[in-house]
Order: sequence, then C-alpha cells, then structure tokens
Amino acid sequence: MFSKKQSNRTVVGRGIGIVLGLIFFVFFLPKASANMSSNSFIIQFNNLNMTSGSKTSSSYKVTDTVGQNAPGKYGTTGYIVKAGFQYIYTIGNFSFSISNTMINFGLLTPNTFATGTTTLTVSAKGAGGYTVTTYENYPLKKIGTSATIADTTCNAGTCTEGTAGVWTDATKPGFGYNMTGSDIPAAFVDATYFKQFANYSQNEPPQTIMSNAGVVKNRQATVTYKVAVSGNQTAGNYENNITYIATPGY
Repeated sequence: MFSKKQSNRTVVGRGIGIVLGLIFFVFFLPKASANMSSNSFIIQFNNLNMTSGSKTSSSYKVTDTVGQNAPGKYGTTGYIVKAGFQYIYTIGNFSFSISNTMINFGLLTPNTFATGTTTLTVSAKGAGGYTVTTYENYPLKKIGTSATIADTTCNAGTCTEGTAGVWTDATKPGFGYNMTGSDIPAAFVDATYFKQFANYSQNEPPQTIMSNAGVVKNRQATVTYKVAVSGNQTAGNYENNITYIATPGY
C-alpha cells in the first residue's frame, strides 16, 4: 500500500501484484530401444552404429556414439533436430522462482522516491539456455477510475519500455524499474538507470530482462521498482500487475 498526505487529501495505493508465468517447450529424445520386424525377421536395437554406450575405467568415464550418420544439431525456422543419443544429456531440469508476489510502497511523500524489490532465480540445465520477459497490464491505476501514475520518462524524458535512462530526480513523477545481477540487459548501466514496463493495454511487446544461451544454475537478478508522485496526484488507491514469463530454450 502506498499513500501520500497533502492538505486534506490522501493518496493511498495497494501497490503492485506480480504474476508468475512459465512457458515450457521441452522435446525429449528417446533412449529406449526400438523394434523392426517383418514376416521373416525381427531386429531389436538400441543404436545402429559401430559402437556406442558408456565406457569406464579406474580413471575415466566416457559415453560415445561411433559411426552414426550425420550426428549433431540441425535447425531452421520452426524446428530443431538433435541427432545422436548423447544429446539426451542436454535435457535437464528448468526452474524459475520469484522471491515475492506483492510490492507495497507504503505512504508516498510528493517528490520523494519509494522503492521495492523482487529477486528472480533461474536454472536452465538444457543446452538451449533461457529467456525471461516482462510486462505490466497497465500503468499504476486508481481503482475504479481512469486516474494513473504514468510510467517514468526519467530525468531527460527519454525513457521507454525499450530505452533506459538515468532517473534520480524525484520531481519527475512516474513508475519504472531497474535491473541488477546476472544475465540482465546492458542498458542497465548501474542502479540509476531505469525503464518503463511494457504496457500490455497499449500492445507494447514484452521486454527481455534476463537471458542466457548456455547451461546455467541459480542465476539471480534483482528488479527494483520505483515510484514518485507530484503534489497534485489524485488521491486514491493505485495498483497494477507485473507479469514475468520464463521460457527454456530446449
């Protein structure tokens, strides 16, 4: 909840609700054996190669596929083929967590920043990595009315959902976010750089806030939400929803 007192008016808001989204595109390559048969024969096989499997000694362990035709990774728009049973090892667990699902800005004072944070954690053990995108349903909005706290345009008036800028002047009212930590966009140069959230109600596309093409474990990034209001902000409760979508790259 956030609020501000000015003269005989009070601005009170419930803050930000956060929606956690997960989209999974996982393709598993079979490891089990297959059967081929006719009226005169039955062939049972696991892999038609010169040799394949797991080899070990006292000092090493190796798995191999020897003699398979055209092993490797192939792809074009719409599909990816990973040929060779060893690609099974690229299929691993994917996880995404968010530290909290409600941000309460408390009582707001005009021309003074209020902040809150959320920590995102991603593990992507598949070879394709991951991407996390985000958007808001609309700017912070007074419940039951059309009054809003506009998305920030930062100090210079140049911030958008795709462009970051320095926002250190609390007399420039608005709502925005900053990112610190692993796998974040380079636009967040330091803790003073902010962006708007993409506005779903205006058909703005979700923005990527974390990504990595490799195998990762417990990659963390912190989202810092920041809001400031002017002395003439309409009194009332304000809220919106922030959605995060984590997509593995298998």
